[in-house]
Amino acid sequence: MAGPKKTPAKSGKTPSKPNPKTKDTKPSDPADDNPTPAKLKPATAINTRHILCEKHSRKEAALAQLRSGAKFDDVAREFSEDKARQGGALGWKVRGSLEKGFEECAYGLGVSGVGRPVWGECRTGNGYHLVMVEGRR
Repeated sequence: MAGPKKTPAKSGKTPSKPNPKTKDTKPSDPADDNPTPAKLKPATAINTRHILCEKHSRKEAALAQLRSGAKFDDVAREFSEDKARQGGALGWKVRGSLEKGFEECAYGLGVSGVGRPVWGECRTGNGYHLVMVEGRR
């Protein structure tokens, strides 16, 4: 004959469940102190270069050159289809002076040089852009 059912003893602690009303408070990682596109210091102006291609295939050819280690300004001279033929240099641009998609891409990038560029890609009404930033202020 079976005796009374035993229920497990309660420890007084309730199992922790995520509460959607509270914020996750994980300890910060020291590596997070390095500026990344998500943590860039705010800038009111950027010194930028770009490569503009009307066709996606031409943009992909320019990307292949960059990935193989070519300098950004050399690739811009060869592939860019706009008036910024001086290595793609657009100069200093203040926030609000560029097309929205281009500006979001450019202001989200960290600073790099033409020899070892960090670039972003975007598409505007003008075509496909490969963008890099040489300075922020």
